[in-house]
Amino acid sequence: MFKKLRYAGLAMVIMLATTARAVEFGGVQFADKLKLEGSPVEIQLNGVGYRTKFFFKIYIGALYLPEKSSSPEVILEQPGPKRIHMHFLYEEVEREKLVNGWNEGFENNNDEATLAKLKDRIEQFNNVFPTLREGDEVLLDYIPHKGTRVTIKGNEVALIKGKDFYQALLKIWLGDEPADEDLKEAMLGIE
Repeated sequence: MFKKLRYAGLAMVIMLATTARAVEFGGVQFADKLKLEGSPVEIQLNGVGYRTKFFFKIYIGALYLPEKSSSPEVILEQPGPKRIHMHFLYEEVEREKLVNGWNEGFENNNDEATLAKLKDRIEQFNNVFPTLREGDEVLLDYIPHKGTRVTIKGNEVALIKGKDFYQALLKIWLGDEPADEDLKEAMLGIE
């Protein structure tokens, strides 16, 4: 009995040690591994970097995947949960600029047929965003068979159906015309 308890205790310590690890980037802590609520699969940090515009750091973006990959094609087709974690650094990013950025990213990286199919869901996505400020966080989680869960400043604000929507969303960072080429490489772990 004592031996079983000792092994159970040791297993618990190892489990806590592996789940408690974090990666610091830009003064912000990002979990090395985590589980999304509603998904039994653990995901791991694939890469993290800055989104910059005109030499200003706008936010830190982190990509989490079930299996690490440096291939956008593999990532887009990879089954299982995924997360984009955005930690805003810029003093204020107005809602209108966020929505324009989302729309530009969708349009630059998806064909017209895909955009037409996703039109209502893209509008639903855009409608949940407020003006964001320094320190605010956005989590864009894909939960299989449920959809894209959008969490802003700790509050779940939308659940958007369909794997196709999350694939189109990921292309904003990982597509042929990403919002920021350096951030794409960082998220892919290429740096």
